[in-house]
Amino acid sequence: MKIRALVDGIERAAVLDRPGNRLQSVVTKVLRGRVRDLLHGVWLGHPIHPIVVLVPIGSWLSASLLDVLRINHKAPTALVGAGSAGAVAAAITGLNDWSSLTREQRRTGLVHATVNTIALGLQVASLAARRRGDLRTARWLSYAGLATVGFGGYLGGHLSYRQAASVNQAEPLLRRIPEGWHAVCDLEALTPGRPQVHHIDEVPVLVVRNSNDDVTVMIERCGHETGPLGEGEVRHIDGADCVVCPWHGSTFRLTDGIAVHGPAATTQPLLRSRVRDGLVEAALP
Repeated sequence: MKIRALVDGIERAAVLDRPGNRLQSVVTKVLRGRVRDLLHGVWLGHPIHPIVVLVPIGSWLSASLLDVLRINHKAPTALVGAGSAGAVAAAITGLNDWSSLTREQRRTGLVHATVNTIALGLQVASLAARRRGDLRTARWLSYAGLATVGFGGYLGGHLSYRQAASVNQAEPLLRRIPEGWHAVCDLEALTPGRPQVHHIDEVPVLVVRNSNDDVTVMIERCGHETGPLGEGEVRHIDGADCVVCPWHGSTFRLTDGIAVHGPAATTQPLLRSRVRDGLVEAALP
């Protein structure tokens, strides 16, 4: 299909790297620390960008439906305004997530953002036409904006479902672990505070022993972009021991796998663990 070829071409378009790198630099300088965590959805345990985009899409779709039915000209005007305001919030959360993606993902994301910006411009123009009473022009601008954001949504779906952006990429590894308890390593081989990488079948797992001799076993590949948690550091953050991914800084609490700093927003898969006869064993949660 032509649209698939187009999107595949976007992934390979190296010409997008230069403007993308500049924009990424600006975003990471402006959005920092707890603000980034807030926009990633760390507090929610789930990316908030997919939730926020419901506001502009729902509002603009409803406005166009009312325009087609010619029911009321005031309600569509309010909906277009609300959707345009919501689009700004969606753009900010989207840029925050986009800045931590890989190169090919950023290429698709940059075009996705550009298309949606065009859609926003069309809707703002429609709002201006409505305010001056030119309803015919306003309606066609809204229809064009809705069609444009539809293509932007297609690119967003490609980014999520084809390129696996902002999904928990560690979860499929958890499903490859067989049922039952599995021997992982000797307890005495673990130095408190130093992560080790072991395997259950072919699945890499991170094993960390704390000062109380409790042992954490979690999927070793970071859920954000499969970064090697085994090469990360164990830090004491907000009263809890956490492991920090060396790639993008995603930080997970060892006691329960919950993300305390982004860009990861979802919980890192944790296994049940126990010590029997000096041997660390792990099983599916």
